[in-house]
Amino acid sequence: MKTPTIPMASDMEFTTVCNALGDPVRMKIAHCLASSGEKNCSAFEVDHISKSTLSHHIKILREAGLIQPRIEGKQHFYSLRKDDLNSRFPGLVELILNTTGG
Repeated sequence: MKTPTIPMASDMEFTTVCNALGDPVRMKIAHCLASSGEKNCSAFEVDHISKSTLSHHIKILREAGLIQPRIEGKQHFYSLRKDDLNSRFPGLVELILNTTGG
């Protein structure tokens, strides 16, 4: 299985990150990861969306550089890239934590 790629911190673009966080579902996922740490897809508390829609939102967050995958067997675990985000966009993680989670 191919490991999903994520951009290096220096390659993350502010507009791409803001666009990814502009969707309430993705903001809720980011808030969840910022406040509680690593989770697998089935642990996200997102109401009434299909698995494929959740995967789409995860992909957008990953491609923007906000989250990082860790694959263990067939399970995918995701975590917010707090250190990279804090170094590239100071205050962004705190802003995510201060939202209501979408």
